[in-house]
Amino acid sequence: MLQRASRAVAIAVVSGLAVCAGGAQGCGYTWLGGRSGERALGRVAVQTPENASSQAGLEFVVADALRREVLRRAGAELVEDSANADWVVSGRVLPLRIVPASLSPVVLILEYELTLALDLRARSADGREVAGHARELRETERFLSSADAEAQRKNRGEALRRVSRLLAARFLDHLDEEQGGRASEGGPLQGSGT
Repeated sequence: MLQRASRAVAIAVVSGLAVCAGGAQGCGYTWLGGRSGERALGRVAVQTPENASSQAGLEFVVADALRREVLRRAGAELVEDSANADWVVSGRVLPLRIVPASLSPVVLILEYELTLALDLRARSADGREVAGHARELRETERFLSSADAEAQRKNRGEALRRVSRLLAARFLDHLDEEQGGRASEGGPLQGSGT
């Protein structure tokens, strides 16, 4: 008797979910990962940007952030071969700025502030190019100073990864808007800045 009751409950739950799914689709909602009426980015290749900063390896941090952002997005597939891509993202890392942000007479520098700026663009398979806006591809982040050189390096690396992820998301949002034809020509990127 107990098995029949639990089986009936399971059937009712599955039926209810199916009805909700059908109703949600009819109302214009989509499942996470799906797009309704929008064109997806498709296959995206990310070329490692040129590093014009004095920070060795920063181009790899930025490329990794762009690739992770492509993988995170619904309707986008990361590909290695640029010839098989719908969009090829390229660009360069502009000079990195790191300055003391807060000082103390006892400890000296408490925090540093770094500013990362990128010059990114994407070229479609049909030759159309979408460039990021300079003011939207610049972000500032503070990180704690430390007397320990390894801790200082780690804090700076974490701050660089955070701003790289934010700028990658902004650029791909812009590319998605431009590709879908929803953004006005020359309009600003969406995203919060400091």
